[in-house]
Formats: sequence, C-alpha cells, structure tokens
Amino acid sequence: MNTNWQIKPGDKFGRPKRIKVRPLRRVLRTPHLFSIAYGNVGSSIYYALGLVALAAGGATPVALGLAGIIFVFTALSYAEGTAMFPESGGSASFARHGFNNFMGFMAGWSLMFGYIVTIAISSFAIPSYLGLFWPPLKLSPFIMTACAMAIVIFLAIINVIGVKESSVLNISLTVLDLATQLVLIVAAMIFFLNPQLILERITNYWPQPRDFFYGIAIAAIAFTGIETISQMAEETKKPEVRAPKALMWIIVVVLVMFAGISFSAFTTMSPTELAHEWATDPIAGIAHKISAGIVPAEIASRLFQAQEQQIVFAWFISIFQAFLPVLVAILAATILLVATNAGLLGISRLAFSLSRFNLIPAFIGKVHPRLKTPYIAIIAFSVLAVLLQFPGFFVPEMYSNLGGLYAFGSMLSFAIAHASILSLRIKMPAAERPFKLGLNLKIKGYELPWTSILGLIGTAIIWLIVIIMQPYSRWVGFAWIAIGAVLYCYTHRQAKGEVTETGNEATAA
Repeated sequence: MNTNWQIKPGDKFGRPKRIKVRPLRRVLRTPHLFSIAYGNVGSSIYYALGLVALAAGGATPVALGLAGIIFVFTALSYAEGTAMFPESGGSASFARHGFNNFMGFMAGWSLMFGYIVTIAISSFAIPSYLGLFWPPLKLSPFIMTACAMAIVIFLAIINVIGVKESSVLNISLTVLDLATQLVLIVAAMIFFLNPQLILERITNYWPQPRDFFYGIAIAAIAFTGIETISQMAEETKKPEVRAPKALMWIIVVVLVMFAGISFSAFTTMSPTELAHEWATDPIAGIAHKISAGIVPAEIASRLFQAQEQQIVFAWFISIFQAFLPVLVAILAATILLVATNAGLLGISRLAFSLSRFNLIPAFIGKVHPRLKTPYIAIIAFSVLAVLLQFPGFFVPEMYSNLGGLYAFGSMLSFAIAHASILSLRIKMPAAERPFKLGLNLKIKGYELPWTSILGLIGTAIIWLIVIIMQPYSRWVGFAWIAIGAVLYCYTHRQAKGEVTETGNEATAA
C-alpha cells in the first residue's frame, strides 16, 4: 500500500473545517465611540440620581463620588483590555483570554443581565419625564408601567426589522445632552448656589451606615455603560488607539458633569424632595426648581440700571423659565430611548460574540435570513426586560429593585474584567499592550496594576453589599446565574470540542 499520498485540491474529506465569522465593518472613530458610550453612561444620571437619593439621602453626592473612583479604575482596566483584544465582548473577551471559556461565559452572562436591566430601567424612566405633558404618565403606576413595556416592545420590533442607528444623530444628541446638563449646572450655581445650605442638607439628612453603603452600591449604576466602547471595538478604526482615548474622554466628562448635577440637585432641593417627589425624574426636578425659583424682574434690576435693558433681560429670562423644563423632558426621554435601544444593540453584539465561541447555544445568536438581524436574541431578551417591568403594576419599590438588579449584573461583570486584566499580566506578561496601565505592584517579576487591584476589590465589595442587603436582587440574580450555568453545560456538551479552553476557534474534520 502506498502511504506517500497527498491531499489533492478536490479531496474535501481531507480539509479541516474552520468556523467562519464575518468581520464587522470598521467605520467608527473616537468621537463616535465617545458619543455612543456617553449615551449609555450619561443617560444613567437621569434615573440613578433619584435611586441613590432613595438609599443614601444626604450622602448622595458623597456616594456618587466614591462610586466615581471605582468607575475610573474600571475604565482604565477596560482601556488596557480593549486595546489588547479589540473584539466585541468586553469583559467576556478579557475573561476568555485571561482565564477560560467558563469565566468568559460568566462575564458575558452577567453583562447580558446588565443589558436586560438597562432596557427595563431606562424605558421605565421615560414616562416620568414625559409626565410634564401628561401627568398620569408619572403619577399612575399602571400607565407608567404599561408605557414602559410598550416602549420595549416597539424598539424590539424596530431592531428585528433592522432600522440602522445614525452615528451623526448619536453625536448630535450627546452634544445637546452635555449642553443642557451644563446649562442646568451653571443656572443652579448662578441663581441658587449656597455652600452652607448644601452642607446642611448633607449633614442633616446623613443616612445610617447600612443605607450609606447601600447608596454607594446603587451609585455605581450611574457609571455603568463603560463596556459599550469595548463592544464596538470590532467596528472601530485603529481600536487599540481610539478605544483608550475615548475612555479617557469619558472619565473626565462623566466625573465633571455628574458632580455638577449632584450638587445642582442639592442646591435647588432637599434630599427628601429628590428622593420622593423627583425619584423617577431627578433632572426634571432640577429644571423645575430652577424655572420656578427665578424672579426675572429682580435679577434684571440687579444687573442693569436702564429700564429698557431690564425689560429685555427679564423677557429673555421668562422665555428661559418656560422652555427649560420642556427641553429637559424631551431631551431626557430621547436620551433614555437611545439608551434603551443601545441595550438591545449591545445584547445582539454580545450574543454574536458568545455564540461564535460556543459559549451560548448558536440559535440565540442566529441571524434572520432576510432581515439580517439577530432576531431571536432581540425578542428573547426584550421579553425578559418586560417581565422585569411587570411588578411595576403592583410593587411600589419596583424602581429601586431594578437599580439593585442593575448593580448585581454590572458589578459582577466589572469584577471579572479587573480580575482578567490581572490574570493576563501573569499569563501573558510579554504580550503586546498598546495601552498599558502604570502604577504596578511587582510580585515575583509580574507587574500587577494597582488600579485593577483596587477596582476588583471595590466592585466585589459593591456586589456583596447588593446581594446581602437586597433579597430581591440576590434571588433574581442568582437564579439568572443558575440558568446560565445550566445553559453553559448544555452548550459545552453540544460543542464537542469545537472551541479550545483559551477561547480560540478549533478545527474539526
């Protein structure tokens, strides 16, 4: 028998078959990444401020500040990981390379839970802001919940059909959002600034230690959404450069704007008003207080002596008073709608990433043959978001429950991201890192970044606080993890070795 044979071009049985994945089109630049990410991170202040006030009372600015420090650590870890692995998946991608498939799945599954809650809570806040035009949208739990569900269903249909989002629209909305928030901050500082009053409101309404720590945990949700840049890495030109740059922009802008907004809230209203009357639409509360508290004639008489100038300026201020609440209501509803839609888009990209590595069943990431959209993922996760909203019909604390669920999923995902960066420093010390974190702790020749160490500790503590202090988040969150573990085991058995333990695509005969 002749054993010196070679595979000929037509011998199909001898060709190894590799899983093929179509690359995503690289079209995004730094401004696009920043606008998309700020649409997610920046939108959270429209509901998170009220949620934090419900828990932390007078300590709200302090809780936001401490959560902001952890946000900086997290953004830096994402900058190194995204530059190193510019592929969709975010923390799931870091964990898959840093640990193994199971950790990649856990990070992705937790992040997916965060996206579902993003869809639920962002859409739930929209009716409250539109309540300016029709009060029952804010005052009636039934109408509010029904409207939020309708928004999710509407966006699910739109995403299944495949209407494309416009990056120009994203940038325009981001600029308008930043400008409006800046106007609120400047107006509050000019017309209402009273440092002594702010200090009194912080000290007089300071919460119990238990509530303070829970407030920090809830405050962390104000800074979630940072993984959006990593999710868009495969669609970015030179992601190893532009992704870290966009993350640095996000760090600076978010910290400045959120600090300004929180102090503007305490300048214009008491923590009690913020936590109760304006819990679901806190930015509308700031706009309302500014509009109602300005006396145009008094301000004009202080600034100008000529009567004609006083009349013109008073007229201008009157227009500003009438227009500001309307602008905030419309802009907030729009930004939250974009954030809800971004949650659906994020889930579709994450499902695509996890399914191509056989970490979830392939049918979840299946693309419709005609519409070319991941319709199963969109429909399934939209249904889950609606189910999370359903208690709003009869559970008064449903809004705060959603906040706890959001912290559960996002903090677990962030903790795994930090741990993955540390693992990669040990596992792949010589690998190219286009963006490398400094301030390293050297142990046995390995350089471990302090920011990732502190970020891991901070996010893990926040996650533990949530599961200890909020039973609803604990049981729903662990139920989600249990379902995921079963799903992973099923998928792993079905894959039959098509993916290696490092997450690389394997070949099969």
